Parts: sequence; C-alpha cells; structure tokens
Amino acid sequence: MAADTRRESDVSRDSDSGRGSTAGGSAGGAESHGLGPVPLPAARRFRPLLGLLVPAALVVVWHLSVATGVFAAHQLPAPLRVAETLYGLAASGELWGHVAITVQRVVLGAGLGIVVGSLFGTATGLSRTASDLLDPLLQSLKNIPSLAWVPLFLLWFGIGETAKVLLIAVGAFFPVYLNLSTGIAAVDEELLEVAEVYDLGRVESLRRVVFPAALPDLLVGIRGGVGLAWMFVVAAELIAASQGIGFLLSDGRTLARPDIIVGSILLFAFLGNCSDVAVKEVRDRVVGR
Repeated sequence: MAADTRRESDVSRDSDSGRGSTAGGSAGGAESHGLGPVPLPAARRFRPLLGLLVPAALVVVWHLSVATGVFAAHQLPAPLRVAETLYGLAASGELWGHVAITVQRVVLGAGLGIVVGSLFGTATGLSRTASDLLDPLLQSLKNIPSLAWVPLFLLWFGIGETAKVLLIAVGAFFPVYLNLSTGIAAVDEELLEVAEVYDLGRVESLRRVVFPAALPDLLVGIRGGVGLAWMFVVAAELIAASQGIGFLLSDGRTLARPDIIVGSILLFAFLGNCSDVAVKEVRDRVVGR
C-alpha cells in the first residue's frame, strides 16, 4: 500500500513537471513571437535609387581617369568642366533653345511614326495577305542605317523641318509596326472564339478583344520607337540644322570643344531616359504591372 502511494506521488510530480515545462515552452514561444525582428522600411521606395549607383561609379572612374592622366584633357574633359560648360550655356539661355527644338522634333516625329506604325501593324497583323505583301519590304527597310536616309531625304524634302521630322518618324515606325503586328497575329484563338460566341461584329471584336489583347505589345513597341526617335534625331539634325542638341554636338566637333561634345551626349542620354521612364510608367499603369 505504501508502495502504491509512492508510485502515485511520483506520477503526480512527473505530470506537474510536464505541465510546467509545457507552460514554460509556451511562454518562451510567446516571448519569441513578441520579440521578433523589427520590420525594415519597404525596400521598394529605395529601389529607384539603385539606378544611380552605376552612373555615379562611372563618373568617379571618369574623374580619376582624367586626373591621373589616362586621358588627356583635349580627349576627355573632366566631369566638372562639362558641368561648367552646360551651366554656362543654360545661364545664357542658349541651351534651352537647343533642347526645346530637339524635344519638339522628337515629339512630332515619334508621334507620326507611332500612328503610321500602328496602321501598318494592324493591317499586317489582321491580314495574312497584307503581311505577305508588305512585311518583306518593311523588314528590308528596317535594316537601313539612319545616316543612309539623310541624302535621300535632302533630295526629296529639302533642308527644312519636314525632312527632320520624317527621318525621326522612320526610326519610331519600325518598333511599333513589328510589335503590334506580332501581337495581333498572336492573339489567343480562344478569345476570338469567345467573340464569335457572343456574336460580336468585326469592328466590335477588334475593339473589345483583339486590340486589348495586343495592347502590351503595342506599348513595348512605342517604348522602343521613342528610344529610336532619340537616336534618329542626331542624324536628322545633321541636315543643315542651326539649332538642336545634334547641332550643338556638331558645333562642338567643329570648334574642337570636347566639353560641348560630351555635354551634348549626356543631354541626349538624360532626355532619352526621361522619355523612356515616362513611357514605361504609362505602360505599367495601363497593363497593370
């Protein structure tokens, strides 16, 4: 009997010990949950700054290369010298005139190229016959360098603004045409079958099914077209221009002013990147990315 009493006492102590350890573990778990890692600020707000790291590093390398004599000053001016030159042009008002006329030409040329590219892309995307007729020719014209068009455009349109705007439009045309044509031709057959089930007409089917499905491709094409418009504007402003960043670039070469040359190149890079960011923002909002 005494032995039975001792066994019951031992079992009672083991149970109390188990409950105590379980309670301790629960408390420890609660404490560990309560003292978890403090959430850091959202990294997304700092992500745009990552794009500045590489340019900043390149500027440092550029400065060190000039300061240590790797490049002579007449070959590559120091960053501060380029900044001083651009500041002087901006303070005198000359720079803003060049920037304004170049932006105007790019907007007009890119807009015209996007409209015409959308028309041709729609036609070849919807019609296999139109694609067979037009696509081989347009694919061949796509490979012609921008400078190769300059003499022909001079003969056809003279030295006025028409030749410059049309040359820029040529550059913007091809990415829009190629992407939209491919996007329309690749629309899912199931979507077209749904349009047939709901007995949508040809125009309504294009408006509600085909074009929305091909919209992401069109926006990618517009982004590429705007980028090429900035590349073609340099060739366009070689056509007897007296204003524009391309003219400023050519003037720097004539005057043997590498600071003007490099400054003009940086202006093209900056303005082109601003337009690219704007188009990308529109694309992300429309597509919902």
